[in-house]
Amino acid sequence: MMNTENLIVVGKLGSSYGIRGWLRIFSFTELPDSIFDYKPWYIQRAGKWQEVIVESFKPHNQDMIVKLKGVDDRDQANALTNAEVFVDAEELPELNQGDFYWKDLIGCRVKTVNGYDLGQVTDLMETGSNDVLVVKANLKDAFGATERLIPFVEEQFIKQVDLTTKMIVVDWDPAF
Repeated sequence: MMNTENLIVVGKLGSSYGIRGWLRIFSFTELPDSIFDYKPWYIQRAGKWQEVIVESFKPHNQDMIVKLKGVDDRDQANALTNAEVFVDAEELPELNQGDFYWKDLIGCRVKTVNGYDLGQVTDLMETGSNDVLVVKANLKDAFGATERLIPFVEEQFIKQVDLTTKMIVVDWDPAF
């Protein structure tokens, strides 16, 4: 029985390419071809997890394409279109002090420097200039907020991240 609790999404399989089972791959890693550094890959099909093995990959135009072992024709490839690619989080490299994986920030409580509980991080977004915390407000938020978007800009807005206590302290106006 495979332990799926530690799996994280690192990419998504796209449409088939050609007739020999190749697929486009959309990487969510910082450097697109870094997705191939992680092994094994796991996908979920019909509610069941399965390991997939990368046989080959190469750049094609602006995309990357991948050939998975056992996927040898267009029909087999089409059946995998839109499948998310997961890897074991233990495979991720250690980060430098002050760097964080998104997976570690999701679920953290967010409080202002004055102690106001803004809610919990449910997602992050990439905007190009900086990442943004998506914070789901508490049900009885005094300011009527349901969600807040807080730029992940350290020192300016993000004052402290404590992954041990799952707490992020921000300099942010709760009314905003």
